[in-house]
Amino acid sequence: MEKRKALGKGLEALIPSVKKEEESQSIVNINITEIVSNRYQPRQNFSPQLMQELINSIREKGFLQPIVVRKIPTGYELIAGERRLRAAKELGFSQVPAIIKDVKEEADLLELALIENLQREELNPIEKAQAYKKLIDDFGMSYEKIAQKVGKEEVSIINTLRLLKLPLSIQEKISQGELSEGHGRAILSLENPQEQINFAEEIIKKGLSVREAERRVRELKGKVKRKKTILEKKDPQLKAWEEELQHIFGTKVRIISHREKGKIELEYYSLKDLERLISLLKRRE
Repeated sequence: MEKRKALGKGLEALIPSVKKEEESQSIVNINITEIVSNRYQPRQNFSPQLMQELINSIREKGFLQPIVVRKIPTGYELIAGERRLRAAKELGFSQVPAIIKDVKEEADLLELALIENLQREELNPIEKAQAYKKLIDDFGMSYEKIAQKVGKEEVSIINTLRLLKLPLSIQEKISQGELSEGHGRAILSLENPQEQINFAEEIIKKGLSVREAERRVRELKGKVKRKKTILEKKDPQLKAWEEELQHIFGTKVRIISHREKGKIELEYYSLKDLERLISLLKRRE
């Protein structure tokens, strides 16, 4: 294991949570055979074209950023830099430049890998949603804590997680870039899974933008409503209250009114989300 000069502020660009004192950490050359992949790697799809571009860049200019690893009994476990490690293997390198971090908690391992990919915008929306779900299910993180860690609004985390409610065939199309996250949210406005699948195919076939897809959803939902014997017209005041409650609770809210009676429905997308809503309601007692 050979020590090299630190790369200065490059590490902060790689992982924003790294503090100034860590910028002076030494970079060492580690044998590739000693490194195992991050078991919590949030990225699942690796574009062959982008991989080839990275390989060409490293062949010509070398490593602009070191990979990040942690020490384990058998060698090292990758924290960040899966693509760079793969490129090094493809080029036949025996060693790669790395920074060794003291990471003991499993949640931190996923968190750092997630942050690196998010900051580089290398995760597709479904990979983001799956990574968020793992942080919630496996490590008990709240939406608020995840939002703080990745620098996003809590509502953004919730909206991305909702994509996992879509049929798997649609999730695959989002992963492959045939549909965007905005398209996915528009599709979620339809409740029937088969209708969602049909609509996804229509979006791709017609090349609809997100705005066009949203307009088309309103048309489709309007047709369904017209088939009902009673057409409900939402009172403007009720609609305004719904929007206010959605802002307060960070989830979809529906007010169902019948004369002077009715009910309020709050949607939740996991048990953790339900606990969050209950906590908010208790605070307002």
